[in-house]
Amino acid sequence: MTREPMNQETRPEELPAEVLRDVAKVVGAEVTHLDRLPGGVNGGAVRVQLDGRADAVLKVAPRAHRGHLDETLRAQRVVEHMRGRGYPTPAWLGVGATAAHVWHLMDLVDAAPAAELTPSLVEQLMEIIELQAGQASEPYDHWSYAWRVATGRESAVGGPDPDETPEQALLRQSVARLPGYSCDVSALVERLRLMCADIPPPPEAPDMVHADLATPGNILVRDGAVVAVVDIGNAGSGTRATDLTNLLWYAFRDPLLDDVRGRLWTRILDLVGWEGAAVLVAAHILHMLEIPVRDGRHDAVPEVVRRGDRALDELNALRPGAHI
Repeated sequence: MTREPMNQETRPEELPAEVLRDVAKVVGAEVTHLDRLPGGVNGGAVRVQLDGRADAVLKVAPRAHRGHLDETLRAQRVVEHMRGRGYPTPAWLGVGATAAHVWHLMDLVDAAPAAELTPSLVEQLMEIIELQAGQASEPYDHWSYAWRVATGRESAVGGPDPDETPEQALLRQSVARLPGYSCDVSALVERLRLMCADIPPPPEAPDMVHADLATPGNILVRDGAVVAVVDIGNAGSGTRATDLTNLLWYAFRDPLLDDVRGRLWTRILDLVGWEGAAVLVAAHILHMLEIPVRDGRHDAVPEVVRRGDRALDELNALRPGAHI
């Protein structure tokens, strides 16, 4: 969803020398660490200089599990596939791993991270999301995962689902514990579960999913125009309505986004229908609850509950046959 919560990116001042040596070996050029770059949820993006070449961006994360490098290679394949179809994400110049870290190197884009998503930026992102239509290239299915989160079917799984990453499995376990947090959270979770209880598993979906397009720092902007989207490491397949749903959640933050939120609802319902929208909205709300609960940011939880109830009220008003 909106972030990869079980990983923390390595800070630039902590860049291990063995990582820089490995990068140099893979790209065939000496690498010099210059400074840290703004943007991104997890931080850790640093500008490096490649001997005889343009500057680039290096991201390094602690090696979290056995398949971590494979996941990063999957993201690299998604980047290559989507760039070939005009998707505005920077080229990846190399991927590698040491015993303790996984890294990837990408082109540096001359643009600044968005401070916030304005109506104009959201409209531009909606157009970019259309480039994802029919472009699923990896079997990392965000929509099926959202259905498992929304319906609570994870409780019937005896172990990690074969299509899940270890981080996803841990995240579902954390979501399953949310009702014990407070009465208000428990009531919202129950409302979500009841809404999704009888919804069948989604069909195979053909789209590419970015999974974090609503984080302003992942949107690089120049002169009011989106020139690149980054942090594509969690990309996979599913329905592009997943990314529209992430934007929808963001659009509750500011009354200036009310009009564009209405267009987001319309597009999501056109793509996946009411039940599909219910699954995506429920899964997103549960993830948005899980983050502050896990991080101990207790003051943020009531606002998530309020926004979650508001999103469900709007969705129910859009249900076929509903009387507004």
